[in-house]
Amino acid sequence: MAKKTLFVTGTDTEVGKTMVSAAILEAAKAAGKRTLGMKPIASGCESTPEGLRNGDALILQREATETLAYDLVNPIALAPAIAPHVAAAQAGRSISAGRLVGFCRGMQMRPADLLLIEGAGGWRVPLNERETYSAVPRELGVPVVLVVALRLGCINQALLTAEAIRNDGLVLAGWVANHAEPVAMSCEQETLDYLMEHIRAPCLGVIPWIEGAEPATLSGYLGVDALFEN
Repeated sequence: MAKKTLFVTGTDTEVGKTMVSAAILEAAKAAGKRTLGMKPIASGCESTPEGLRNGDALILQREATETLAYDLVNPIALAPAIAPHVAAAQAGRSISAGRLVGFCRGMQMRPADLLLIEGAGGWRVPLNERETYSAVPRELGVPVVLVVALRLGCINQALLTAEAIRNDGLVLAGWVANHAEPVAMSCEQETLDYLMEHIRAPCLGVIPWIEGAEPATLSGYLGVDALFEN
């Protein structure tokens, strides 16, 4: 059974959740941990001879120390690169939090030191007309890692997301500041200082913009010891 499960969310879509998740897996591997990674639902998948495949899920599959079939890493794969509930509707499928929780609990039964679950979009991205993705980590009762893209508006997004995570009864295990764009935001240091002062969780690292960087490189900017203290 997985000793530790983490759920990775972001302040928005395209904030670097996958690269941060892969970097955490790489850092854990470097510390001698056995790891599993999964992205229960992924839209924007490409058709291949093996079926629909998502680039982010393939990264998690590759970076985990334990070998898993793709369908376990990404059990719900959708082709349209749009919000999951819309993509599912267009594909004639339905998504429920309970189903996703079932996939995650099945993965939790596998032996590992860390199971990392990457969400989709932000904390309140819809799964259907009644449920948002936040219902999955809430039902699992697992700690959350928040990825904050350093760009205009990120303070508001980060504080609101951290507040929502706490209000849902979950522990914010840490957050990562990520340069998701090549051009640095204006007053970046002041923004970082404010976030570090007001997000009530440890900053696990500040990841620079490095075109084409591998997770092993990015992991050097993270300190993940806090994630394994409890």
